[in-house]
Amino acid sequence: MKITRRDALKKTSKNLGLTFIPSYLATGARAEGDPQPPSKRINLGCVGVGGRAGGVIPGLCNKGNAQPVAFADVDYSARNVKRNLTRWPKVKKYADFREMMDKSGNDIDAVSVVVPDHSHFCATILAMSMGKHVYVEKPLTHSFQEAELLMKAEKKFGVVTQMGNQGHTGTSSNQFREWVKKGVIKNVTEVDAWKGPSCFFMQKDKRINNWPKKEPKPVGMDWDLWLGPAEHHPFSRMYHTFEWRGFHPYGSGMLGDWGCHIIDMIHHYLDLGLPTEINAQRMDDHNKVIFPLNSHMEFKFPARGKHPELKLNWKDGVNCQASIPKKYWDNPEKAPRLGGAGTLFKVGGEDYMVQRNSHGGSSRLFPYAKSKDLDLKTGNIREDHTESFIQACLGNGKTWSPFSVGGLLTQVLTLGCIAQYYNRNIKFDPKTKQITNDNSANARLSIKPRRGWEEFYKMS
Repeated sequence: MKITRRDALKKTSKNLGLTFIPSYLATGARAEGDPQPPSKRINLGCVGVGGRAGGVIPGLCNKGNAQPVAFADVDYSARNVKRNLTRWPKVKKYADFREMMDKSGNDIDAVSVVVPDHSHFCATILAMSMGKHVYVEKPLTHSFQEAELLMKAEKKFGVVTQMGNQGHTGTSSNQFREWVKKGVIKNVTEVDAWKGPSCFFMQKDKRINNWPKKEPKPVGMDWDLWLGPAEHHPFSRMYHTFEWRGFHPYGSGMLGDWGCHIIDMIHHYLDLGLPTEINAQRMDDHNKVIFPLNSHMEFKFPARGKHPELKLNWKDGVNCQASIPKKYWDNPEKAPRLGGAGTLFKVGGEDYMVQRNSHGGSSRLFPYAKSKDLDLKTGNIREDHTESFIQACLGNGKTWSPFSVGGLLTQVLTLGCIAQYYNRNIKFDPKTKQITNDNSANARLSIKPRRGWEEFYKMS
């Protein structure tokens, strides 16, 4: 089914000057066992029901302030789908998100998009153009241009948005923000960020350098719809349901997947913006099918207001953890264990370092003894990332990672993915938003959507 921008906009009150009233509000019906009255519930259209959606959809609904009214998924036999179907057996089910929005759009207040990276953009921009609030798993998009378009759409359509980097909401995010305000974190010129191996492409014995052979797809699955705007390759179990993350046309590797959880605080609260250079220092077993076995990259960011120039060193793979100089150890006889993912940096002009784990992990000082000399107290914020989105949809507060925040972070990561794809250094102009030293790399800032998907790239 083809839905043009005009067709989509016909459904939004902003275009017609009318207010569409969802059926659950019009009837005043109250769901059985729901603690909230109809006027305080958000009706969800869920694009993606299995995989990560097995946690996201319940997370959006667990407080009783939202409920799904429509599901769209290309494979209802996939991992974790049963969990949501069992909990909400009467929800309308579609294969194609376009059909869901066409037939159930008037009953939908907000849309969750929890599908492979290459499919984020089309479902999201359609929902926004129809006046729906949107929650999208990280990374926000698969390309630099797609993130740019969604940030513009956020301003144009005025809907509530949230990218699903869950640790960006709550106590640990507030702690980092307050430490920057208090000067505990200041004058940072270099940051080490890392993520250990956890996907197939980071295991040497599972590496490939050719496209997987065609295999029978699950019964009833629409593989062409799964591919969406991305380039076509025949179905393989190596793509669906999880390992698509390792393939360049569909995923974003470890940098795009975990970078949203690891460098988000650094990026947002130190106002990093966009880099001017990305240097590909190490790309083990590099090829253009899957992401590197191990990768080391250097991102250079210019000075920003009170913040000096900053170099971000990203490493993923085996033995990638940062190390703390011995003079900062808590115990002079035992090196600190930093874990499989995080960031570490020296605070300028001070005799201590700061380390933060990924997701909602808190920050701490090395050596810990320095903590007694500083005002490190920050308040606990009992706020959930998914529930904060629902509350913002209800008019209560704002989200912590709207597209204006998550989109900019995603653009940094997509630039890194381009450096990984070509195994070349990149020079980037943040003003023109162009790669200036490599025409092939610059062309990869955007994707050429497959026939039938072009319309979505004209909606913002």
